[in-house]
Amino acid sequence: MHTVNFIGQNDVILLESGTALFPALIAAIDAAQQDIHFETYIFGADSAAMSIQAALMRAGQRGVKVRVVVDWFGTGDVQSKRLGVAFAEAGVRYRVFNRWFRRGVTRTHRKIAVIDRAIAFVGGINTNDDWLCDYDPTRRLPAPRWDFAVQVSGPLVAQIHRETQAQWARIGHLGLLRRIDLFREMRAKPRAGGEAPMQAAFVVRDNWRNRRTIQRAYLQALGRARTSVMMANPYFAPGRKFREALAKAAQRGVEVTLLIGVGEFWLQDMVAHSFYPKLLDCGVNVIEYRKTQLHAKVAVIDDDWSTVGSSNCDGLSLFLNQEANVVVRDAAFARSMREHIERGVADGVAIQRDHFVHVGRFRRAGYGIAYFLYKLTMRVFAIGYA
Repeated sequence: MHTVNFIGQNDVILLESGTALFPALIAAIDAAQQDIHFETYIFGADSAAMSIQAALMRAGQRGVKVRVVVDWFGTGDVQSKRLGVAFAEAGVRYRVFNRWFRRGVTRTHRKIAVIDRAIAFVGGINTNDDWLCDYDPTRRLPAPRWDFAVQVSGPLVAQIHRETQAQWARIGHLGLLRRIDLFREMRAKPRAGGEAPMQAAFVVRDNWRNRRTIQRAYLQALGRARTSVMMANPYFAPGRKFREALAKAAQRGVEVTLLIGVGEFWLQDMVAHSFYPKLLDCGVNVIEYRKTQLHAKVAVIDDDWSTVGSSNCDGLSLFLNQEANVVVRDAAFARSMREHIERGVADGVAIQRDHFVHVGRFRRAGYGIAYFLYKLTMRVFAIGYA
């Protein structure tokens, strides 16, 4: 099992939802002088998304080398085409990932921006309005969507930058001269370290060299947990190894708390419910977040391990889609992450074991069928899911 490679001397700042991310991102884009790499799953057509689109176009128009990648399924065919036209007029290079499923069912679910190889943003926040539902932008949420990203400066940015360059090359069909130019860019020396001595790692999941990297990072941290585990995730349907790691941590006395988003997709909720009894029996605290759309994919373990990124704890994110997380080893960052999750827990509803005592046979059968269908689907499309 490969270990996570941490790099020191980084500054990592936690950003809660688009209200914190978007102003910082736009300011960095407007200050860019050299190049910008930007990746997102959803690039909306609302005012928040258009403000980022306008910033990217301003950068392209003043001669900054801007490369944008969006996912075709997440962004939609019509919006993908609209963005292509607008970006072309501004000199922004633009590519759409896996249009019409030509490369199979995998999606790029990553949310990454790298500006001038000096600052990077990584997380779970799509390029759309916090108040609008991800899968139905005509529906306003009862409260702003809850999500996180990080702003990174220091040596780790060079690694994030190289990954975005590699993604750009993988998606497109580059000629020899373009490939030579991109290779030179990837060999450029990284910027100096940040002011803070924070250790951080950039962890990606793809179908090439990093099939299980994000899950391994979680499993290693869970296996070493001594006092507490707090996780927030919207789509909870991990494989057996992940569930066993959570249960074993709780059984050896670690306080394990899962904050799970519900209410979006009934089938997803039924799959999650099928796991609840065994997790509760092992001592895992299960909290459902019903205040608004929970989109955060974050965790904090003990006093110094945290992760923020795009990867859900389900088969799609852990075994199929392309994902990107930042893992941080720093006590102050962990405290901040813990405080945010604790506020989410306070807004949630604790699930008790006796909630399942009076569940009827048909409902229990429904949970079982939902899990069976989900597991069957994942085994067909996601190699490694069990």
